[in-house]
Amino acid sequence: MLKLRLSRGGTKKRPVYKIVVAESRFARDGRFIEKLGFFNPLLPKEKKERIGLESERIKYWLSQGAQPTTRVARILGENNFIPMPKSGNNPNKAIPKKERNKEADVPKEGKAADAKPAAEAKKEEAKPAAEAKKEEAK
Repeated sequence: MLKLRLSRGGTKKRPVYKIVVAESRFARDGRFIEKLGFFNPLLPKEKKERIGLESERIKYWLSQGAQPTTRVARILGENNFIPMPKSGNNPNKAIPKKERNKEADVPKEGKAADAKPAAEAKKEEAKPAAEAKKEEAK
């Protein structure tokens, strides 16, 4: 399957991306069919040099069935090549990762605490039943 996706370039902590057409099974920065533009995320959104696109080639590859990735779809939507994709919903994104883990641990502890008394209650119910059987055997 053909994909329109970003291929990372630049140096460490200074990324610059090429927008390329590539087979989906190829590596992110590996072999690609054609370069269709570039994306520099370090520049402000107002700058014209932030994104460069070859419109005719992008339209051609979209007509050939190439599917854009989510990030490329947003870039193409902002530049009116395709309809703007619907934004996703990730309510945990704003919560720092350490706090997410704490919240995930709290319900587990609560469930474990609830499970222990239930297990003890079952044992207590089992004891009278076992004693009743012993008395019947006598």
